[in-house]
Amino acid sequence: MNVVTLFFYLFSGLLVASAVMVVASRNPVHAVLFLILAFVNAAGLFLLMGAEFLAMILVVVYVGAVAVLFLFVVMMLDVDFAELKQGFLQYLPIGVVISGIFFVEVALVVGTWQLAPEALALKKAAVAAPVDAMNARALGRVLYTEYVYFFQAAGLILLVAMIGAIVLTLRERVGVKRQDVMRQNARGKASAMSVVSVQPGQGVTTVGVQRADAAKLEG
Repeated sequence: MNVVTLFFYLFSGLLVASAVMVVASRNPVHAVLFLILAFVNAAGLFLLMGAEFLAMILVVVYVGAVAVLFLFVVMMLDVDFAELKQGFLQYLPIGVVISGIFFVEVALVVGTWQLAPEALALKKAAVAAPVDAMNARALGRVLYTEYVYFFQAAGLILLVAMIGAIVLTLRERVGVKRQDVMRQNARGKASAMSVVSVQPGQGVTTVGVQRADAAKLEG
């Protein structure tokens, strides 16, 4: 057994074990942590296959953003898990039926699948990429040559979606306080602070309320 085979069994074993623990964990925080471990081991398998770009994306995007976001959301939400577990038995028959259908489909796929003889001949090298080019460099050559218009269209769609989300968030709503930057920048010393003479036995809060009432009457 060489080193590559040893690492394959190590990564695959940890991946399967962590995936099982994601489903079997009672604590959702532990489930997210096992999910991060599964992503890291899957990235190791991608590295063994020579797909370093997929491994990098899996670690940066899924572990660094999605899984950590799940962890923060689960930790911040005050979820009553005892209440969520109520009524579990009434959904058990439906879950058993769906699980049975899923396992039958997986068994049919595994039992009837075979590699087509012409599948190996369909492999294509990246456009204008040398044979020994890295996976990320070869993928970049393909994206920015053959599929550059589709790549730009995808970026434009994401830009429009981001602008739409900002517009929907910043719409005027009654009863919701918003920050007015122009009004804050236009404030001067006269409107931002006031000097009062506090008499003995009179609190500062009382003086401030009196001056505010006087200002409203004058306005």
